[in-house]
Amino acid sequence: MSSILPKTLSQFGRFLREGTLGRSISLLLAGAIALLLLVNLSTFILIQRTAAFNEQVDATWQLRRAARTVLLNIKDAEAAQRGYLLTGQTSFLLTYDQSAEAAPRLLERLTELAGSDEVGQASVESLTRLSRDKFLDMSSITDLSRRGQSAQALDQVRSGRGKTLMEQMDTEISTLDSQLGARLSAQQARSEGSAVFTIIVNALAAVLILVLGGIVAILIRRYLMDLASARADLDRVNAGLEDTIKARTAALTRANEEVQRFAYIVSHDLRSPLVNVMGYTAELEQAGRTIDLQLTKVETVAPDLIEKDAIVAAREDMPEAIGFIRASTQKMDRLINAILKLSRDGRRGLVAETIDVGEMAKAAADSIRHQLEETGTEVMIGEMVAFESDRLAIEQIIGNLIENAVKYSHASRPNRIEVSGRDLAGGWVEIAIADQGRGIAPRDHERIFELFRRSGRQDRSGEGLGLAFVRNSVRRLGGAIDVESALGEGSTFRLKFPKRLILDEAGDTQ
Repeated sequence: MSSILPKTLSQFGRFLREGTLGRSISLLLAGAIALLLLVNLSTFILIQRTAAFNEQVDATWQLRRAARTVLLNIKDAEAAQRGYLLTGQTSFLLTYDQSAEAAPRLLERLTELAGSDEVGQASVESLTRLSRDKFLDMSSITDLSRRGQSAQALDQVRSGRGKTLMEQMDTEISTLDSQLGARLSAQQARSEGSAVFTIIVNALAAVLILVLGGIVAILIRRYLMDLASARADLDRVNAGLEDTIKARTAALTRANEEVQRFAYIVSHDLRSPLVNVMGYTAELEQAGRTIDLQLTKVETVAPDLIEKDAIVAAREDMPEAIGFIRASTQKMDRLINAILKLSRDGRRGLVAETIDVGEMAKAAADSIRHQLEETGTEVMIGEMVAFESDRLAIEQIIGNLIENAVKYSHASRPNRIEVSGRDLAGGWVEIAIADQGRGIAPRDHERIFELFRRSGRQDRSGEGLGLAFVRNSVRRLGGAIDVESALGEGSTFRLKFPKRLILDEAGDTQ
């Protein structure tokens, strides 16, 4: 089992270092993207050319239609003129006048459609000239007929000048049609060629993309097979590791229980001789007072009998030594009590229930109301979130942190403690306890959680056990604690707990 894991990890690491599959897939995908871009570009060009061709076709047809309209208008005017000459009815003149009025407008439209096209411009100029000459000829004949000079009008008709002008116009329009048609045919041939080229490019690109897709599929299949094989090896290794971890966890749990029992036994056994020392210290203190009283009496009766060193020893050295002994034993007593408390809490089974941190914080503040008033500290309870955990442990954690925040208030300003909570992602909650106290230097952020360690000025009583106890309790509840602080700017302790505490049969977190 121990040889499989290094071998599997080595193969997997070498595969990642070589990166052949990743590079191959990247190159193939880059090729496929390049082909798609080429297809899109060719299609875009074809669409642009088709659009331009369609616009040219439309413009050409409109130009041809406008030229035909000019010719038809002249023919309508000529037919109306002849009808008037033959019948003398003035109704024919109405049609003639309408055609004459429409002629300039139709020629203007024809000029507009010709635009900058050289062929169109030449034809328009010719048609404009011929149309003007034709209407002048018809106008002259019509005027002669209106004045009663019908014979002269018919002679001018018989001269054939009007017929010649019409034939020239027909010829000009036919020439324009043939030139525009030839141009459209050439443009259509180019457009069809572009379409064929685009179709060929798209077909080749589609084939190449399918080939690249097949190669990528083969590479990915090979990769998945290798990955499945590596995963199977890792699963076998993990199965062995899980058993090893479970065994070692059980061994650590037993060792931790043994350490707790040992700490309890040692602390309990140390307490007996410590009580004796404290008792004998009290007796020595009482004996010192008795000796001092006796020395006072002797000084009154026979001062010469008492040595000066004896007086110094009885009244100065002995009380000082007893004071040192008493202070040391009291400190030792506090340490033993703290160790016993840690041991008892570590062996206590946890009980999960819904927690109201707001009420806990309020109760903790009420219990130290006199300290709040002495330091001018205000406690604010913000929004809270409900979660399931061990009530006693949470009460001790919140109480310790609030008491610490009051204890280390800043001497030059009132303190303000804010307790708030919020939901976190992934089924977690956060409780924040912020104060405006003296703050903690960044280098001490981790140190303050160590057993028997303190930071900053040592002008407050304590043994450095409170925050160590808090972190131990938080971790036992499956949570974490962090501090954000700067010296002189206050502190914020952030507690993170699972929203639901899951316990095993022994009452410990799973």
